[in-house]
Amino acid sequence: MNMRKAITPNERLTATLRYLATGRTLEDLKFSTRISPQALGRVIPETCEAIYKVLRKYCKCPTSQEEWKKVAKDFEVRWQFPNCIGAMNGKRVAITPPPGAGAFFFNYKSFQSQL
Repeated sequence: MNMRKAITPNERLTATLRYLATGRTLEDLKFSTRISPQALGRVIPETCEAIYKVLRKYCKCPTSQEEWKKVAKDFEVRWQFPNCIGAMNGKRVAITPPPGAGAFFFNYKSFQSQL
């Protein structure tokens, strides 16, 4: 029987991090990872679960409504962004720019945003 090679842990982590960082579709990721969309659909959730199991003692997620409200309040105080519970580094958040901002918040994807 002729079987294909297993997807290595390095390839799994690379594909997962690329998916999480870019938000690209599995169909699009197949070109840069050389892994089928069907396999990516299994590999990415498995890898996310493994990452979570290892890092959960280091990363605490709010578990109550009060904790979430505190996160939102802290985010508003620090970044002047109300009703927000956080932001992913490098992800752009679409906004309505303040009056007189000109092109300051206009990005290369042709919409107003704030990092």
